[in-house]
Amino acid sequence: MRVQGTGPPLLLLNGWTRPMASWEPFLAALSGRTLVTFDAPGVGASATPLLPLPMSVLAEIAAGVLDVVGLDEADVLGYSHGGVVAQRLALAAPERVRRLVLVATSCGLGATPGSAFALRALREPLEAHPWPRPNLVGAWWQSLAVAGWSSLPFLAAIRTPTLVVSGARDRVVPPLNSAVLARRIPGADLVLMRGGHDLQRRGPAGELAQVVEPFLTRDERVDLRHEQRPRTDKHAV
Repeated sequence: MRVQGTGPPLLLLNGWTRPMASWEPFLAALSGRTLVTFDAPGVGASATPLLPLPMSVLAEIAAGVLDVVGLDEADVLGYSHGGVVAQRLALAAPERVRRLVLVATSCGLGATPGSAFALRALREPLEAHPWPRPNLVGAWWQSLAVAGWSSLPFLAAIRTPTLVVSGARDRVVPPLNSAVLARRIPGADLVLMRGGHDLQRRGPAGELAQVVEPFLTRDERVDLRHEQRPRTDKHAV
């Protein structure tokens, strides 16, 4: 686990097979926040469990990280697989999630499938930021957690202010999946960025920070638990 920076806290949930180091380009582009990252079970420095963990447990682990850091709540950004975990966290512990950002992710079971060939590229380290190849068992366990889980039944129950971000040319998680999330989560905003699925790479990561920062720093915080925020126009950057 790593905590760096000062300011309002932001918990980052990693993509499939990706360790904390995958966030470095994004962290370099975002300032004025306390950034909390950790390796998911079976990834990076974290031990691989003997059996696959259900999504509910993965969300509990994310909440446990906030406990360890001493945070009652934080903004939460989940990328790809981490975005699925973030949805479950927002449902199970809405009081812990101030704002929710879902990047290049889907509802899990029931989503529009992408290209398996394009998925291979996610296992490659980012330029100038090498890390060990993923643990194959850990990668398989992560895949099983999503394969048997869906957020479709409860998306309408999420009342946390939410931003959904997708690469317009995402072949791993097609943008249609982001549109579904934004349509079903009350008041959610949707932004389509240039590029594909890997918005953590240098260049796209900087653009992602520019999209995320205004959402996290809005002056007015509307509590959607009591009042639904009007849906804004969808736009691209």
